[in-house]
Amino acid sequence: MTRIMVIIGSVRPGRVGLPIGAWVVSELEATAGVEVDLADLAEVALPFMDEPNHPILRSYTKPHTIAWSERVAAADAFVIVVPEYNHSFSPVIKNALDFLHHEWKRKAVVTVSYGGVSAGTRGVVLLQPALVGVGLVPTVTNPEINFPTNHINDEGVFEPTETHRTRLEVAVAEAIALSEALKPLRG
Repeated sequence: MTRIMVIIGSVRPGRVGLPIGAWVVSELEATAGVEVDLADLAEVALPFMDEPNHPILRSYTKPHTIAWSERVAAADAFVIVVPEYNHSFSPVIKNALDFLHHEWKRKAVVTVSYGGVSAGTRGVVLLQPALVGVGLVPTVTNPEINFPTNHINDEGVFEPTETHRTRLEVAVAEAIALSEALKPLRG
């Protein structure tokens, strides 16, 4: 069983990351051998980094950090739903990454980006060094969704194209394979 955490990387009211994340969760739940944990950063509600000690020490003092650490540590891989904000990624993603250190190491990560004409890719390009910096291993395939509101119906449900579905399926398969390969290195 591969435990995959889906992280919704936007906390804005009216965000389209939530319906995209719901689609990712439904696709993962239909994947054999996958257990899903949805981490909506709006609900996780981490404040700006407020721990007195560097995360490498694992000397967490705040209940929200301890809870976040336990959830992230339990995951084998991640799918981060990444909006593009001003040619970059959202600050809540960086904050969520920075709270921890060891919990991210040697685990696969898929980014599902969304935005206007660039489909969020400019944000992912800047996010990649931060992901690698905490020890995550990015997949080669990462779904990209341009003009995401064009794919959300009147009920607020994301309606993916066949390309979106295929790229997510390939990315998840890569994440599962990476997760299995990295497991012995996690100790």
